Amino acid sequence: MRHFGHIAPEVRQRLFHQEPCEFTADSPARLLSAALGATLYSPATRPRLADDIVKQAGLGVVSMVLCLEDSIGDEDVAAGEENLVRQFTDLAERAVDLPLLFIRVRFPEQIPDLVRRLGPAVRLLSGFVLPKFTEERGIPFLEALSVAEAASGRRLFAMPVLESPELLYRETRVETLEGIARAVDKYRERVLALRLGVTDFCSSYGLRRAPDMTAWDVQIVASVIADVVNMLGRADGTGFTVTGPVWEYFRVQERMFKPQLRRSPFLEGQAEELREALIEHAMDGLLREITLDQANGLLGKTCIHPSHVLPVHALSVVSHEEFSDAQDILRPERGGGGVLRSQYTNKMNEVKPHRAWAERTMLRAEVFGVANEDIGFVELLAAGITS
Repeated sequence: MRHFGHIAPEVRQRLFHQEPCEFTADSPARLLSAALGATLYSPATRPRLADDIVKQAGLGVVSMVLCLEDSIGDEDVAAGEENLVRQFTDLAERAVDLPLLFIRVRFPEQIPDLVRRLGPAVRLLSGFVLPKFTEERGIPFLEALSVAEAASGRRLFAMPVLESPELLYRETRVETLEGIARAVDKYRERVLALRLGVTDFCSSYGLRRAPDMTAWDVQIVASVIADVVNMLGRADGTGFTVTGPVWEYFRVQERMFKPQLRRSPFLEGQAEELREALIEHAMDGLLREITLDQANGLLGKTCIHPSHVLPVHALSVVSHEEFSDAQDILRPERGGGGVLRSQYTNKMNEVKPHRAWAERTMLRAEVFGVANEDIGFVELLAAGITS
């Protein structure tokens, strides 16, 4: 699989200075954690789940979570488990490319039980999403994952979801984060990424952000995300990939504030109709939130609607300017440090302070590609929609 792999090769050549790399479920964890992109969630009870997965793979989705937790009712868990086993068996009989597939469970005991019930079809499974993760609640999940991995002979990853009230409340936040850090560090080789459950954060205070607002506008939410990145997303080798929160909206009937998309990029790309469609479907707020996610150290995003996938991927592509700066900073002869003017002659590149940014940028360039010099997110977005 590869990002933008659903786009015709000749179109990719026009869009990309460096095309996204190909990867598989067996690729190195460091590559996969950066490549998750827009992770599309789907209830495990969907009767045509196998067909849905194949369809979304054909539309550019590279990671999916099949949910047995909050997206289905308590009374539907057993039926959801049975459906997952049936749908995985169906998928195993098809000769098709599939996204990275994860199952979101409720209890640790579900992990070895589902792996056993999946049988040979477990080869299609990349891992499990662990809800309401703290040190106390999370360790049993990670221990169960280790048991299931040993029994199946299949590498299985964990993606803990950070969403518990203890993490949100000021008086318990640091202690909770320290515990989470101990747990994920102990099982570092199995933790692919950390996910943020912002909807649960908001629920603790009876809040819900409007489509005109991003998660970063809700200060109590922004503060906990910042602390998560501070302690668990460091670039010194101790950190993990932390993914962006879910965007809840896909159509807006009425808005209070002006749209957040400037006209000029769309006029230059002759895509004014695309701008209007994005605004109509609340995508201007999504695009702003993705940009703020990335500026604050997050990579990838939880998605609950297929229309959210392409914007996440389009904004994850490295610009030609970013790539040029990163290359300059990482040149071997720059090992001693120093300051240099960027090739675009519009900024200072300071080699030592900007090195970690450059390394992360080059990893993102590997999995999402580098846009050609005259290509922006509007062209990437338009090409993905029309492919």
